[in-house]
Amino acid sequence: MSQRTLIEKSAIPRITERTRGQKHGPITRLMSPSDLGRLLKPFVFLDLIDNGGAPFTGFGLHPHSGIATVTYVAEGSVRYEDTNGATGLLPAGGIEWMRAGGGVWHGGGLGEPGRTRGFQLWIALPPELELGPSESIYLSPETVPLDGPARVLIGSYGSATSSIKAPSPMNYLAVRLKAGERWSYQPPAGHTVLWTAVGKGSILVPDEVQQGELVAFTSSSVVLDFEAQSDAEFILGSAVPHNYDLVLGSHSVHTNAEALREAETRISEIHTRLIGQGRL
Repeated sequence: MSQRTLIEKSAIPRITERTRGQKHGPITRLMSPSDLGRLLKPFVFLDLIDNGGAPFTGFGLHPHSGIATVTYVAEGSVRYEDTNGATGLLPAGGIEWMRAGGGVWHGGGLGEPGRTRGFQLWIALPPELELGPSESIYLSPETVPLDGPARVLIGSYGSATSSIKAPSPMNYLAVRLKAGERWSYQPPAGHTVLWTAVGKGSILVPDEVQQGELVAFTSSSVVLDFEAQSDAEFILGSAVPHNYDLVLGSHSVHTNAEALREAETRISEIHTRLIGQGRL
């Protein structure tokens, strides 16, 4: 084996962390700032949603600040509302983007009866955005760009670019493969954070990753190859690292304690307004 081949082989991304998270009813928390979120920031929380067809009331209005949430519906539908004035039903293939900034309240739950599956991801915001205005965007399935089997939720891949402006350099993709199909991902320059989570089926990368698992990879500029062992659905995130502290509040993630205090004041003001409106 040549020296060049040895170097290329050693540079192939390897799985460094593997988890099935903690399950709470239809929600499995795969990542949080107390575990893999500190390793994979700006990606700091990840929930796998699967009600198995059972009823689930969802979550009433609740606050966030300092982060952005991305909800992707793989099957079924979810309902949503927020204090920016939006309300509606998000079908399979759609995305909810909520950049909390300095404070926002939102809520939701399962939509139509039946099984609902998907992922909700929380992204830490950089200092210039963590106290900025909130932003909510809801994309229908036909407006989410595709390149081959990859649906581009945030960032760019191949010929497809998301209409959602990423808060920092990152890609977030949802991929569907039939059994035996292959797909490759080339991490952009500087994207040293790299992970994937499987929502359905199992894949080889080249080690096996099964439904319900999240794995993190070593940093690499080499193409990452995926092969579906069965019909599979998975998400993938890559990013330039978030080189800031994670200062946690009850519903918030900020880069410093002062920003957290300011956001908590704003959240309290919105809370008072919601009570006056009879929404809480």
